[in-house]
Amino acid sequence: MYIGLTHFHSYWAYVAFLLLLVAIINSFIGLSGRREFKPKDRKIAVFGLAAAHVQGLLGLVLYLVAPYIRLLASDPGAVMSNAPTRLLAIEHPLMNIIALILITVGFSRHKKLATSSAKFKSIGIFYLIGVVLILSRIPWANWL
Repeated sequence: MYIGLTHFHSYWAYVAFLLLLVAIINSFIGLSGRREFKPKDRKIAVFGLAAAHVQGLLGLVLYLVAPYIRLLASDPGAVMSNAPTRLLAIEHPLMNIIALILITVGFSRHKKLATSSAKFKSIGIFYLIGVVLILSRIPWANWL
């Protein structure tokens, strides 16, 4: 189960990243072109948000069944002193939770804004910050 989940989490990351990237690009094109925010733009942002949330849920399930979590519970010093294990057990999950919160805030915030440019800006900036945070803590050595 662990190996299958790891593979699915790794491959779904491509889908999530692509959809988030499309949402970011769409937002900045809409902002620079001073377009009106339409239902199509909202759907693009929702797809990016949904893909990121699915990735987060997959990561949470993977985190709960990962072998290094038992090590973290029994010997936290061993995890914290080993950089690759610390990345997988602490840094990657924490940074991705923060990124997912920011992406969600950007989407939620756009619903309360009145102007199209503010909506595009909210989605574009928060999604971009989220993606940068995600990319900063990807365990590249384990990437499939």
